[in-house]
Amino acid sequence: MTALSVNVNKIAVLRNSRGGNDPDVVRAARTCLEAGAHGITVHPRPDARHVRAGDVAALAELTRAHGVEFNLEGNPFAPPRVGYPGFAALCAQARPAQATLVPDSDGQLTSDHGFDFDRDSERLRPRIAELKALGCRVSLFVDAGVTDVARAADIGADRIELYTGPYAEAHARGDAAAALALCVETAEHARSAGLQVNAGHDLNQDNLGEFVRAVPGLLEVSIGHALIGEALYAGLERTVRAYLDILRDAGAARRVDSGR
Repeated sequence: MTALSVNVNKIAVLRNSRGGNDPDVVRAARTCLEAGAHGITVHPRPDARHVRAGDVAALAELTRAHGVEFNLEGNPFAPPRVGYPGFAALCAQARPAQATLVPDSDGQLTSDHGFDFDRDSERLRPRIAELKALGCRVSLFVDAGVTDVARAADIGADRIELYTGPYAEAHARGDAAAALALCVETAEHARSAGLQVNAGHDLNQDNLGEFVRAVPGLLEVSIGHALIGEALYAGLERTVRAYLDILRDAGAARRVDSGR
């Protein structure tokens, strides 16, 4: 079964809009884990617009106590500043199971593209080595359809995370076949290069099942924005369980299909 890592950034956004600690990011994460989620993801940004360094430490403690994976996302090239010690420093403090590197700029609303390996490979190589020395598995955010995904393995990465925004947009239009085929192709190339495959961005209850059934060897999906939004209507525990049902059913269907 593909693992579900719940991104709780949006809980922090709501908290920060009023100050204080309500809603409580750690309590929300605990509810997700008690509902069966396999891990927690956060993406602390240098401007502290949502999760902050203190949240990272508390969530690291929570996930360790529950025996599940903590996935920390961030730009390894963003310089430290007040309130943000830098991505590698956060990983050194929290020791997440997985560090997912994302090429987002300070002003970006959300992550919307993967790494350019022609430009970024040699800069990434020492950053990946540094994170792996801390005991982190390293995943790189990549666009579906990149032709040189094998370079992620060459520079030391363990996994890729497929950026699924274009797939989600195509699915909403009712024309997902081409975007999904690119995801499948990139996942196959990554696996041939010895990389494992994660995915994330704009996945939701409507598009997740088709994606999981199609993409080979998909180990983990990271879902936050849609899941938290849906939880406003259905409740957090119920929503997490709905996603787990989709993943379980899609995994079963994939096994049946592969056995034909």
